[in-house]
Amino acid sequence: MRIIGGSLKGLRLNPPKNLPVRPTTDLAKEALFNILQNQIEFEGIRVLDLFSGTGNISMEFASRGAVQVTSVDRSIQCVHYLKDTARQHGLDNIKAYKDDVFKYLQLETEQFDLVFADPPYDLNRIPEIPKVIFEKNMLLPDGLLIVEHQSMQNLSNHPAFVEQRRYGHSSFSFFKAV
Repeated sequence: MRIIGGSLKGLRLNPPKNLPVRPTTDLAKEALFNILQNQIEFEGIRVLDLFSGTGNISMEFASRGAVQVTSVDRSIQCVHYLKDTARQHGLDNIKAYKDDVFKYLQLETEQFDLVFADPPYDLNRIPEIPKVIFEKNMLLPDGLLIVEHQSMQNLSNHPAFVEQRRYGHSSFSFFKAV
């Protein structure tokens, strides 16, 4: 894993092998950020990274100028790794929290420019993510929700769904706030 853009471009991330994660591949991440580069201005955005795992995506947004990145994962080892790595590289715009994502979403009252969710692929509650985000009005106007999931899963039945991009067995589904 590496940071592919921004102030930390080229930084290699070497998380411990025992973390309970399935990181977004460099290929998929690079494709995602190429798409986003043409749609949003990274400088100054507020990002919520759900199921943040190693913090790979959180650090990418922070490296590219996000003013605030809130990362949520239920693994304390992942949260400690992200906090330590962010501190080592001066990314004080990242705040990492240990929590169950669905419990966290019920209590969160802030709005974000972008919400990224990379849940475990076997999680049966994946379709609930867009539902909760939009019911709670968690996106700012023109905000974007991106859910990473298995390519065979279809999330297009949500009214805010825009498109799905496939990268092998992984897909990103995009949802837009109006």
